[in-house]
Amino acid sequence: QVQLVESGGGLEQPGGSLRLSCVASGSGFSRYTMGWYRQAPGKQRELVASIATTGSTNYADSVKGRFTISRDNAKNTVYLQMNSLKPEDTAVYYCNAKLGLLYYWGQGTQVTVSS
Repeated sequence: QVQLVESGGGLEQPGGSLRLSCVASGSGFSRYTMGWYRQAPGKQRELVASIATTGSTNYADSVKGRFTISRDNAKNTVYLQMNSLKPEDTAVYYCNAKLGLLYYWGQGTQVTVSS
């Protein structure tokens, strides 16, 4: 069993930056593929970025060049550095841990980009 707790969301102006963190409890963090998803009002949840156990990363086209996902296995933590934020980045951001058919989700953190 893995529990995920996100933090770092908030209100930011367009062009600004935020860093999200997700701390995992339980064992075996390094074996999980970790990801960040987001869900805007009235829209489906979508993958923002993921990082495999090898460190290989994957990004949605809409955030390439602006967001960076990273992980610190010693701290059981995955990060999402978000730069050059746009109003369309406004959403609830969820941390995800995946191992085979096992999926775990955090409770989400709100990110609002507005002037």
